[in-house]
Amino acid sequence: MHRYHKSVVGILLVFMFLFIATTMAGTNAVVTEANLEPPTVCPEVPVLNYHKIDTMQIALSVAPEEFDKQMRYLSENGYHTVTPDQLFKALKKGIPLPDKPILITFDDGYEDNYVNAYPILKKYNFTATFFVITDFISHDPRFMTWDQVKEMAESGFTIGSHTVNHVPLTELNADQITTELTVSSQKLEQELGARPRYFAYPTGTYNDEIRHLVQKAGYKMAFTVRYGQADSDSNFYSIERIPIFRTQHTFRSFFIRVKAAPILERLGLIRN
Repeated sequence: MHRYHKSVVGILLVFMFLFIATTMAGTNAVVTEANLEPPTVCPEVPVLNYHKIDTMQIALSVAPEEFDKQMRYLSENGYHTVTPDQLFKALKKGIPLPDKPILITFDDGYEDNYVNAYPILKKYNFTATFFVITDFISHDPRFMTWDQVKEMAESGFTIGSHTVNHVPLTELNADQITTELTVSSQKLEQELGARPRYFAYPTGTYNDEIRHLVQKAGYKMAFTVRYGQADSDSNFYSIERIPIFRTQHTFRSFFIRVKAAPILERLGLIRN
């Protein structure tokens, strides 16, 4: 019995450490919530947040073989990828989601998303959402081209806005924020034939004014880097995500982050 209690305490300490480390390394977002809460019951949905899928030795770069391992784990354990449209309808109208739903997202629009992540996702019949910085696409060799973005969109992947220039919106005035939101949306509509409905905050920073400007610009949901799962308590304009990083033990970190989120939420340790 003593050994059992020590095991339970150890697990809780791991989760607590994960929560604290994620909070310290995450966003300085203002999280005072406006009256934009979804009115219906929605199951807990992990929203994974990636940046780069390559061999760079930095936290934001998950190696392709590690990404494949993570996607294989999700596939073999019965997870079903969903789109932001499906998540929105579940939050807004209570429309059912598939068993063990999970939403996979990428920020920035790096070329390796197309070269490395896209084939692996297709290998497991998964879909994903890519939030792109519109002025970097086809202009910076580190990022995708519009032809690559268009190919993914035509294959059923969702393309969202990550602004024009990736400047933290908390550093801009209201007119500048509106320009970042609308010009990026217009560029995506010009290139892809449809205005984007979903947005991700650059560097994860936002406040109530920014959220309302995002809503006013016509976006249906906006995603943060605040650790947690999307569910009935989420705000449409500050959807929680689970950031995935390269670590010394990348897969173990991935596993703990995905599994810890529901436990930490039930204990009331995240989202507040």
